[in-house]
Amino acid sequence: MTKSNAELIMKSAHKHIANINECLKNSNSDIIADFIRLSNNRIIITMNHSANITELSRIENFLKKINNINPVSIEVPHLPKSKSYMKIVGLLYNSELGVVTPDFIKGILKETHLFKDITLASKPRIIKASPKSNKVVVWVDIWDSQSGSAAKNIINCHFNIGYFVTTIQGTNMNPGIPQCKNCWK
Repeated sequence: MTKSNAELIMKSAHKHIANINECLKNSNSDIIADFIRLSNNRIIITMNHSANITELSRIENFLKKINNINPVSIEVPHLPKSKSYMKIVGLLYNSELGVVTPDFIKGILKETHLFKDITLASKPRIIKASPKSNKVVVWVDIWDSQSGSAAKNIINCHFNIGYFVTTIQGTNMNPGIPQCKNCWK
């Protein structure tokens, strides 16, 4: 959202909250918008409990109809997100597929049905399992719901990268900075 749009919404936040609540009430929703706050040129609307996709869509449509607001700059509303961390194992660093790179992995994940509705939170990181090994661990961070439902759906699943069968494993936070000279960032 542009800074000017965010400021326009904040100037009359009390009116917009009342109108959002009226819109939700008219659609038989039991959700109530509590308040709007500004954060990094984005508005955050706090509700009494989680909204569903239909309710978020109604709020988006309301915001796009506010006078003097550029509707193109209104982002699609979404629920709070957190990162989930996982690793992909079972892949060789150098094979007939060529050298495994972050861009190569990113391209594969875009084509894989398991990652169809998943957004990467950062570029995949590739780390050799050991200096003498040709095996790699691919560390992947994804945007997920607060409950981690997207990660739960794909952890312990297998998929192909070329003729390799790889496995997705859940992890705690992964290494953001390579710890040895044999690691690929």
